[in-house]
Amino acid sequence: METKMMYETIFARSFSRYEQKKLGYGAFAGCLIIGFTIFTVFKPYLGPLPVLNLRLSMEAFKMLMVEDTAGVQQLVAEMGRRERESSVCNIMDGRSEFCEISSGDVRVHGNSSTIFIVSSAPIEVLAENSSWSIRPYARKGDASVMKRVKKFTVKLISGRDHRLPHCTQNHSVPAVLFSAGGYAGNHFHDFSDVLIPLFLTSRQFNGEVQFLVTQKELWWVEKFRKLLRGLSRYPIIDIDREEGTHCFSSAIVGLKAHKELQIDPSLSPYSMKDFRHFLRSSYSLKRATAIKITGAAKPRLLIIARKKSRSFTNEGEIAEMARSLWYEVIVAEPNGTEISRFAQLVNSCDVLMGVHGAGLTNMVFLPENAVLIQVVPLGGLEWMARNDFGEPAMDMKIRYIEYKIKEEESSLIEEYPHEHPVLRDPYSISKMGWHEIRSVYLDKQNVKLDLNRSRDTLLHAIQLLQ
Repeated sequence: METKMMYETIFARSFSRYEQKKLGYGAFAGCLIIGFTIFTVFKPYLGPLPVLNLRLSMEAFKMLMVEDTAGVQQLVAEMGRRERESSVCNIMDGRSEFCEISSGDVRVHGNSSTIFIVSSAPIEVLAENSSWSIRPYARKGDASVMKRVKKFTVKLISGRDHRLPHCTQNHSVPAVLFSAGGYAGNHFHDFSDVLIPLFLTSRQFNGEVQFLVTQKELWWVEKFRKLLRGLSRYPIIDIDREEGTHCFSSAIVGLKAHKELQIDPSLSPYSMKDFRHFLRSSYSLKRATAIKITGAAKPRLLIIARKKSRSFTNEGEIAEMARSLWYEVIVAEPNGTEISRFAQLVNSCDVLMGVHGAGLTNMVFLPENAVLIQVVPLGGLEWMARNDFGEPAMDMKIRYIEYKIKEEESSLIEEYPHEHPVLRDPYSISKMGWHEIRSVYLDKQNVKLDLNRSRDTLLHAIQLLQ
């Protein structure tokens, strides 16, 4: 105590009251300048205060490099690694490519097809391995169609980089960017490549998500407007036409996908049961389960008609035979744009029958425990039939019957001699490639069902409904 009083006495004698006051103000100002300087230097590397996520400045790195070059290089590499972890790009999946970005600052520049992930790390840290190329369409294994899908660059960039575009529009919800190109327009691919993957990717946001669509076609958006509105409450942005920069706190570029017309619940919190429930809600479909035949109740049979290839050439006889088995029969061809009305028709039926093709995709609207009869044309197409519709049907809790036609039921017997490889050795045709398979067995073949064989199949379907 005495020492303290002695220092105060000396201080008072050395300086006048006015000089003491000036010295105090000067010290206070000096502290402010020092504090501001420290804050300015370290601000770019300060994270949220609760977790004290501090990072060294590049000036500090230079000082430390004199003492521990290896240690600093390791720290720089760690900073880069942590920045990249905020954006997980899955380019190894066999079905699709996608990036999940949660950096807090994501900027989408439509004109350059670039997504910028803004980083607080120094430019030097991000010099290498900081960009990915993504074609946001869920059919990665098909090289021919992926060439037609617009490519986007996902780039990790420092907030200090002069190339970083300024935001022209800020959004309060996450973004999902996907392509409506590829095979979109084919009913099977609309669901398998776009709509089911979109549900799988965006359902988690419960409508609070902004869709950015590349290769957007107005007719396609109109066709599936009810489903798109059910997944997002916001107007779709045609990102290819946007000249400015849209900014988000997080984004998903590309769509997650599992298998044809399927969702693997072991890889997702959702299943095809959830997707089909979403369809029933979107299109106001009344029936969740098919009829259980008792008494005089008639099952409803829908025969999918086709005007071009793979059509039934004895459609009327098939319908008449089915009516004799106590079916109520409807013959209809899907309308390309009136999906809501056709969805309600399918949902009202208990059995759906058709030749392998995109029209069978409408089984997604069938009630559970309904029956799908897939007629498989000549040509060794069983693997395709099972992969495209057989396995998905069972995953949707739809009973599945496969009807493989015989040679005499194919129109190809009128086109080729009895011993021709098209009839005798389909495998030799398949070795020529997909184009030849499609040309011969899918585009040029019609079916005349054997009424006795098909009668047994329809009776089997009735048994499954009992």
